[in-house]
Amino acid sequence: MLNYLWAGMIVIGILFGAFNGKMPEITNAALDSSKEAVTLCITMMGVMSFWVGLMEIATKAGIIKAASRKIQPIVRILFPDIPRGHKANEHITTNMIANFLGLGWAATPAGLMAMKSLQEINPNRDKTIASRDMCTFLILNISSLQLIPINIIAYRSQYGSVNPAGIVGAGIVATTISTAVGVVFAMMMGRGRRV
Repeated sequence: MLNYLWAGMIVIGILFGAFNGKMPEITNAALDSSKEAVTLCITMMGVMSFWVGLMEIATKAGIIKAASRKIQPIVRILFPDIPRGHKANEHITTNMIANFLGLGWAATPAGLMAMKSLQEINPNRDKTIASRDMCTFLILNISSLQLIPINIIAYRSQYGSVNPAGIVGAGIVATTISTAVGVVFAMMMGRGRRV
């Protein structure tokens, strides 16, 4: 569906430019945007490599495992239907820690593994209906409480912001509110419904 939407916008833009005599501007914009996209990708690859490397070092040093133990009581409250010691707990905590550090790309593999593990214990897996824990995890993952919004800082730096990290305070407030609202919503929707 998104492919059709983007293709439609591109075609409409080109046709609009052709009928209004703006084809040179469209051509220049396409070339400039392509160059900017490559530059942004290289910048983000460097940032991503740095933070994913730090995450790997933290994992090998046992920091992630220690942090996972610390947030396990929160995970037990948020996901009461997951059996103790189930591998979904580890994937969920890894995802939460990566998101907290603003490492969305590092959180994605753990998030996919968490969903796969949650599907294994889903009582409705043959009906392809998401369980309450799967819905709660998805809400938490989307709201993504972040201490350091790495992506936004990198984008702001790329586009010449005087203070790229100036967004940190607002990011913490916004993601705290979105996560709190998401958790409250998930708890309210899951009350009295153990599926």
